[in-house]
Amino acid sequence: MPTALNMAADDASMQAAVKRSSKLLHKRALLAGAVSAIPVPGLDWAMDAAMLSKLIPEINREFGLTPEQLDSLNPQKREQVQKAVTLVGSVLIGKLISRDLVIKAATTIGLRLTTKQLAKYVPFAGQIVAATVGYAAIRYLGEEHMKDCIRVAQKAGLEVPKADIPRLGYSG
Repeated sequence: MPTALNMAADDASMQAAVKRSSKLLHKRALLAGAVSAIPVPGLDWAMDAAMLSKLIPEINREFGLTPEQLDSLNPQKREQVQKAVTLVGSVLIGKLISRDLVIKAATTIGLRLTTKQLAKYVPFAGQIVAATVGYAAIRYLGEEHMKDCIRVAQKAGLEVPKADIPRLGYSG
């Protein structure tokens, strides 16, 4: 299965967007892993949802796929992007991201998250397992979302914004 960086190999601006998104994703996944090790019921789920509800729009922005960016496209290009989103099947592209929407998307890794919840109550080793699974779960969701963004941009012939686009919200 190709990585997001492999999928973007033919396009320098898309590769740059993947690298910027991967950097954001790595930071957030590390934080998620650290929070997952804390044996407080529900804390990691709430943190994961809050983190993803900020991370997903930042990844969308890197690929020119936020609602604001899509609204600025000409109607024909916007329609191409919407068709590509439908073909890819993403519920997280071109929409305002809510915690409920993130939780719906996270059900794809529900077993991992359940394992993380159970493992954290085993002293020390369980917390390491929970942290590792927490990190891996966020990395997986972020990587799959980047792949969806690449597929949409490629199918729609969308030009990926350059690095100097203004960023909103949390930057690290």
